[in-house]
Amino acid sequence: MAGKRRGRGSNVQQQQAPQNQRGGPRRALREPAAFAKSTGCDSEIPQDKLTIAQARRGTPAHRPVRVYADGIFDLFHSGHARALMQAKNVFPNTHLIVGVCSDELTHKFKGYTVMTEDERYDALRHCRYVDEVVRDAPWTLSTEFLQKHKIDFVTHDDIPYTSAGSEDVYKHIKEAGMFVATQRTEGISTSDLITRIVRDYDIYVRRNLQRGYSARDLNVGFINEKKYRLQDQVDKMKETVRTVEEKSKHFVYRVEEKSQDLIHKWEEKSREFISNFLELFGPDGAWHVIQERSGRMLQALSPYSSPRGSPSSSPTRRRSVSPDSSSAFASSSSLSPPSSPSSSKKATRSSLKDASTYVQ
Repeated sequence: MAGKRRGRGSNVQQQQAPQNQRGGPRRALREPAAFAKSTGCDSEIPQDKLTIAQARRGTPAHRPVRVYADGIFDLFHSGHARALMQAKNVFPNTHLIVGVCSDELTHKFKGYTVMTEDERYDALRHCRYVDEVVRDAPWTLSTEFLQKHKIDFVTHDDIPYTSAGSEDVYKHIKEAGMFVATQRTEGISTSDLITRIVRDYDIYVRRNLQRGYSARDLNVGFINEKKYRLQDQVDKMKETVRTVEEKSKHFVYRVEEKSQDLIHKWEEKSREFISNFLELFGPDGAWHVIQERSGRMLQALSPYSSPRGSPSSSPTRRRSVSPDSSSAFASSSSLSPPSSPSSSKKATRSSLKDASTYVQ
C-alpha cells in the first residue's frame, strides 16, 4: 500500500510538472499572466487548509500556496508593484492571484478612475510578480469567493480599510487567520499622482496644447485657450531674451579675454622692440660700429691731400732736388713725348696702392 501511494504521488508530480512549466514563474516572466476562469480554480490537487507556519516552512512544488491580493490599481505605479512583490515573496512557493475591481464598483465605492477597467486589467497582467488576474473582483471577500478560487491567504497593508459601511473590509479575513500584512510604500499613491496633476493643471494643459491636443480634447474654453497660448508666447520671448543675454555675456567675456591677450602680447613685443632698438642704435650698438668701419673704408679709398701752406707730409719721402737737376728735369720732360693713357692708369693704380699700404 505504501508503495502504491508513493507511486500515485510520483505520477501526480509527473503530471503536474508540465503544467508548472507552462504556468509557473517562467511564464510570469515571459508572457502576460493568465486571466482566472469564471468558474474558479479547476485544479484536481487537493487543497488542504494551510496555516501560516506550514506555508512559511514550504510546500511541495505541485502544491503552491495560493495568495490573493486585490485593489483598484489605477495609474499602476511602483507602490503597487512593491506590494505585489511582497505578496509574491511571503512564502517560498507562492501562486499570486490579483483581483481587480470593475469600473462600476470603483465609481460606486471609491470614485472616478483615470484608467478604464480593461486598461487596469492589462496593466496587472504585465507585472512580473502576478501569476493570475481575476477580473471584476468583489469589493468584499466572501467565503464562497475564497473557496471558488481556492485561496489560502489574503495580503494587504495592515491599516484598517474603511469602506462599504464597514470599519475594516478585511476584518473577517484577519479573524480567520488568513490575513498576511504587507508594508505600504510611503510617498507615492494614485491620489498623490492625481494631486500633482491638479496642482499643476495649467502647466499640463499648456504642455498638451503644445503637443497638438485641441482645446476641445482638453475641455478648455475659448478664453482659457487664448490665455494659455499667450502665456506660451510670453515664455518663448523670455527664453529668447535669456538666451540672447547669455550669448552676449559670453561674447563680452571672450572679447575681454582676447583684449587682455592682445595687450600682453603688445607689451611683450614693445619690450622686445625697445631692446632691439637700443642694441642697434645705442652708444655701443652695431650702428656705430658700422659707421666707424664704413668711415675707415672711405678714408682708405679717398686720395690723401695735405692742407695748403703746411709743410709736406706726404707718406713718401722725396729727395730735395737741386736747381740744376730741376732744370734738367724740365728740359727732359719737355723733350720727352706725352705719356699714353695706359701709363697714366698704371701710375694712378700705383699711387692708390702706396696710399693703402700707408694706411695699414
